[in-house]
Amino acid sequence: MYVTALLPWLVAAGLLPLVPLTALGADPWIVLAAWLAFCAAAVAMDALLAPDPRALAIDRALPARARLGEPAELRLRVVNRGARRIRATIRDAWQPTAGAQPARVRLSIPPRESRTARIALLPRRRGELRTEFVAARAAGPLGLAGRQRVLEAPAAVRVLPPFRARRHLPSRIARLRELDGSTSVQVRGQGTEFDSLREYVRGDDVRSIDWRATARAGTTMLRTWRPERDRHVVILIDTGRTAATRVGDGTRLDAAFEAAMLLAALASRAGDHVHLVAFDRALRARVTGVDGSALMPAIADALAPVDAQLIDTDWDAAFAQARALAPHPSLLVLLTAQESPEAARGFLGALAHTAASRRAGAVLVGTATDADLERIARGGGSSDELYRAAAAEAALRTAERVARAVSRAGAESLAASPDDLPPRIADRYLALKAAGRL
Repeated sequence: MYVTALLPWLVAAGLLPLVPLTALGADPWIVLAAWLAFCAAAVAMDALLAPDPRALAIDRALPARARLGEPAELRLRVVNRGARRIRATIRDAWQPTAGAQPARVRLSIPPRESRTARIALLPRRRGELRTEFVAARAAGPLGLAGRQRVLEAPAAVRVLPPFRARRHLPSRIARLRELDGSTSVQVRGQGTEFDSLREYVRGDDVRSIDWRATARAGTTMLRTWRPERDRHVVILIDTGRTAATRVGDGTRLDAAFEAAMLLAALASRAGDHVHLVAFDRALRARVTGVDGSALMPAIADALAPVDAQLIDTDWDAAFAQARALAPHPSLLVLLTAQESPEAARGFLGALAHTAASRRAGAVLVGTATDADLERIARGGGSSDELYRAAAAEAALRTAERVARAVSRAGAESLAASPDDLPPRIADRYLALKAAGRL
């Protein structure tokens, strides 16, 4: 049972004649008690006459997946299986991060008929969104009270990472096509594969002229080269405690997801095999053996429920997971952050062993950093601002020490803001392709 907002107005309306009745000699307490008893009886009668919400059946139609920050429409079909019209108020029990609007839906459903309500979901958090029930209220004929029931209707939506770095993909694909020989720009590097012959165009590299073909054709012919395909790219995402650090508008883990998805999309278009693992002390996500158009949905689906864990990463086990994905990767990309060389001894030791072994080709270490650190380090003024500037300067110096340690371990360090890190890693991948190292 529940009461509506009309009940306080009804009680207040009965208090208006209380003053004149008191002036006529009536006992105000008796009048007030009589009026409250009348209101209580009206409420009880209204609730008793209200239809039973258990006559309602709930059927949902919603997408199994939605992308963070993008709207998704939920259709809630409510069927009245009873013999009476039901004036119902429906509230779907999504958590607040689902962004369900409107929160409550009012429906008038004739007997043996159904009505459909449209609810917009605007997820504000990545992961699994669940609802277990729908709260239904059926109002009585007077509108003062009614019956309320909880109807079981479980449903779930997986909220995928937003992949905002997608905007960088067209320009990188255009550069990839240049490397593939589909434009007049041809790149020859160690490890590239012979593609075809074509006529020389002004500006081409004269070292690629095929003189035998030129003699046969009677015109200058040029060999074109394309980067090797079917290479293995392994992406290792650190989900330990440093991934929970706030950088920009999100966490370092969110920036790692963006970089991983952009690199995976680009490498897939280049014909390479992409493997991905998210790890701290346990396996959080793993994608391998998926190519083509199925790769990006598989990565987004695997990364959606992954959150940073407040524990230190076991780097020996993490690199073992990476080696299990591809025994001989051509490129290993580590998306992590190390706070100081002293605290990163385990990481640097495992990194040096991996980079020195023949199992890994090029090794990149990508880190999302706070874009405001340099600005804060140059600040001054009050004592608080000076302390912040000193802390920012210390953080920058520590990052430089870690980058030098990574270089000594045989890997390449890339540090940038969350918005700049994905395109920088993609550009480095293209540079390795152009140089014939991948």
